[in-house]
Amino acid sequence: MIIARTVVVIIAALCMALPVAAHGPTPQKVDEKISLKATPEAVWTAIKDFGSFASWHPGIDKCDATGGNAAGATRTLTLKSNGKTLVEGLDEYSEADKIMGYRLSAENIEALPVSFYSATLKVVPVDSGSEVLWTGRFYRADTSNFPPENLNDEAAVKAMTSFFQEGLQGLKTKLGEK
Repeated sequence: MIIARTVVVIIAALCMALPVAAHGPTPQKVDEKISLKATPEAVWTAIKDFGSFASWHPGIDKCDATGGNAAGATRTLTLKSNGKTLVEGLDEYSEADKIMGYRLSAENIEALPVSFYSATLKVVPVDSGSEVLWTGRFYRADTSNFPPENLNDEAAVKAMTSFFQEGLQGLKTKLGEK
């Protein structure tokens, strides 16, 4: 009887510990935006080609794309900072709504310290011109319970925020705005 009771206590303790051990990363989020004097149509014209990312994002050395702006299109971005690549797939595209949604297709934590992301770029009219909204949802590069500092949530948020901000500033420059 004592052995059976001990076994039950051990099993109960293990069952209670499992959810704690199973805790993994939580999704992270970055929302960036920029106000521009240009019309929504002019801004959309500058960014609407899924394969033209390198023409306005200063952190991208080149962009090789296939599939145009159709869902399922892909692009490979080569980063200027380290020569590493990001492979992305286009999930959503609406010319009328001036929006595109895409996701990371192939993890490359040497390029960005994330294991997965999805992002949306949207152009909306505002009284003085346009606003570009860039939203990203992602997971850190190391999805274990105790990631190193360079692959944790903070590193992922910092990298994605910097990437989005750099891109939005590049768009502003492309449109001739200071």
